[in-house]
Amino acid sequence: METVMEDEEYNYREVKLPSLIPVAPEPELERETGERRRGRDVIIAIDHGPNSKHAFDWTLVHFCRLADTIHLVHAVTDLKNQILYDTSQGLMEKLAVEAFQVAMVKTVARVVEGDPGKVICQEAERIKPAAVVLGSRGRGFIQREVLECTACTTVKQHLL
Repeated sequence: METVMEDEEYNYREVKLPSLIPVAPEPELERETGERRRGRDVIIAIDHGPNSKHAFDWTLVHFCRLADTIHLVHAVTDLKNQILYDTSQGLMEKLAVEAFQVAMVKTVARVVEGDPGKVICQEAERIKPAAVVLGSRGRGFIQREVLECTACTTVKQHLL
């Protein structure tokens, strides 16, 4: 079976995050080389559900380092719906402030129109992140294992 490449355009809107978040200090120098550490890019798929919030919190506490950049991605069905966009923007702003307060990481947010699976893969291909974090959507142990396996396979296909 061969992978089908899609060259379709996708619509997105960058979310302007509040400027009240202080700028993170420059990352410290590496001991051996004397060069600045480059942070990792981490994509977190966000929606308005509790599992997405749990994945976000877990990433901040267990994965993020000071120089990292978190890319919040929210997939919506209609980008022209201003109410939907405003609600998503409010959520992203709240999460960006929390990310800075908890882990002092930079946050970039984007609302993208389309199927969540395709949107996440397109963003992963564009950003080339160190990690893509997804919530379990309330699934049990077996279903969660299948989701992780599918997510790994999908991301590997798009990044390799």
